Amino acid sequence: MEEFRDPADKAFVTDEVTAIIKETIESTVQNNPYHHQKVGQWNTNIVEQCLKKLSGLNKPYKYITTCLIMQKNGAGLHCANSCYWDVQSDGSATYKFESKTMYVIVNVFGVSI
Repeated sequence: MEEFRDPADKAFVTDEVTAIIKETIESTVQNNPYHHQKVGQWNTNIVEQCLKKLSGLNKPYKYITTCLIMQKNGAGLHCANSCYWDVQSDGSATYKFESKTMYVIVNVFGVSI
């Protein structure tokens, strides 16, 4: 593992992670309408691409990524998560994408190693 000169170099930067999530969702889903048979591939692509880009940051973290894709049809959705970790070094980011036909919600958790 590389040595970091500045503690900020190894920090979990929520805005940086959120930008990666947003870019990945938008490049995967684009302007496509919800299509049940494509959701599995979109889901896989989003989590794999997010992890690839996050690992490319070369920061000392283990990443956990979740992705939910739901058809927009008026149904309710409630979800929550909770973490017991070191708030000084660990972090999380969530991004919600919404189109006319679907919601995509991605969570990334970064646990310092």
